[in-house]
Amino acid sequence: MLFFWKKKQDQSEQQNTAAKKTVEQDVATKDETLEQEPKEVASENDTFSSVAIEDSPGAAVSQKTSTASDVQLSEATSSPEAVAPSESAAPRGFFGKLKAALGQRIRKTRDEIVGQIKAAVKAAGKVDEHLLERIEEILIRADVGAETTFKIIEEMREFEARGASADELIANFKKQLLDIVGTEMHCLVPPAERPWVILFVGVNGTGKTTTIGKLAAEFRAQGRKTLLVAGDTFRAAAIEQLGIWAQRTGAELVAKQMGADPAGVAYDAITKAVSENYDVVLIDTAGRLHTKTNLMEELKKIVRVIKKLMPNAPHDTLLVLDATTGQNAIQQAKVFTEAIPVTGLVMTKLDGTAKGGVLIGIRNLFAIPVVKIGVGEAVEDLRDFDPREFVDALFEDDDNA
Repeated sequence: MLFFWKKKQDQSEQQNTAAKKTVEQDVATKDETLEQEPKEVASENDTFSSVAIEDSPGAAVSQKTSTASDVQLSEATSSPEAVAPSESAAPRGFFGKLKAALGQRIRKTRDEIVGQIKAAVKAAGKVDEHLLERIEEILIRADVGAETTFKIIEEMREFEARGASADELIANFKKQLLDIVGTEMHCLVPPAERPWVILFVGVNGTGKTTTIGKLAAEFRAQGRKTLLVAGDTFRAAAIEQLGIWAQRTGAELVAKQMGADPAGVAYDAITKAVSENYDVVLIDTAGRLHTKTNLMEELKKIVRVIKKLMPNAPHDTLLVLDATTGQNAIQQAKVFTEAIPVTGLVMTKLDGTAKGGVLIGIRNLFAIPVVKIGVGEAVEDLRDFDPREFVDALFEDDDNA
C-alpha cells in the first residue's frame, strides 16, 4: 500500500510540474510577443527616419529595397494603418514638438542672426549708427537679402533718433520679423474635387523627391489613396528614388522609362487617378535650372496638359527651395513664380545651415506662403510652417532652446 501511494504521489507531482512548465511557456510566449510588437513598430519608424535620399544629380539609389526587411515593410505599408506612426513617435503638433525642438534644429540660423544681433546690442550699450551698421552687416551675411535688410534697418533708425533702449530695439526687431514672415499658418487644404493634384517644382538638389515621399507618408497615414508620379524622366535615379518611396509608404507609382515625355507621364497619371478614384496625386518634375528657358517652357507644358484633363488642377504647385543655397533661393523663387502660378513654398534643410535668414527675405519679397519646412531627415521633420513659432524659436535663449 505504501508503495502504490508513493507511486501515485510521484505521478501527481510530475503532472503538476508539467502543467507548471506549460503555463510558464505560455506566459513567456505572450511576453515575448508583447515585447516584439513595439520593436516592430520602432523598426518601421526607424526605416522612415533613416531615409535620406537626396534629390540631386547622380544621387545614389539605396539598395535597401532588395533586402528582406524592406520587402516586409512594403507589405506592411500596403494599408494606411501601417504607415501611421505609433503614438509615442507621432508628432505632438507644432505647439508641442516645434516649441521643444525647433530652436535646436535652427540653432545655426538663430545664432547667426538673433544671437549676433543681441551680442552686438549688448556690446554697444546704446542705439547709434555704428550699431545699425553692425546689424546690417549681420543680416546681409545671414542671407536675409539687401532689400529686406534695408527695410529692417530703416525702421530701426527711428529708435536711434529718439534714443531708445537696447531692449526696445530687440523687441522691435522681433515685431518686424513677425510682420514680414506673418502670423498665420497656411496649411495644405484638399480641394472639393478629387483627385487632389499637387505639382512639385524646383532645381536639382533642393529635396523635391524626398519632400514628395514624406508627404506621401503623411497622406497615407491619413487614409488617403495616393499616387506618385515620376515626372523627372531626365534622371533614372529620380525614378528609382520615387519608386522606393512608393514602396515605403504603400502608395502607387506611375513611371516610364528614362527620356520619356514628362507631360505624357503626367497625362497618364491624371487619367489613372480619375478613373480609379485616387485621393491625392503628387507629381515630381525635373530639377530645372531657373536660367534655362527651354526647360521652364517644358514645365509650362506639363501644367497645360494637366489642365486639359482637370481644368482646376494642379490645385497646389509647391516650389521646393533649399535653405543652404542662401540668396540663390530668392532668384529661383523669382524665376519660377514668373513662369507658373506657385501656390506655396517648401523650405528644406533648415536644420543644417546658418543661411535660414533667406526664408525671411523670401517672405518679404513674395506674397506666397511657406506651407512646409524641413528640419531633419525623418518623415515627421517635414512640418507645417507656423511663422509665429518660427520667430519665437529664433529668439529663444540657449537655456530654453
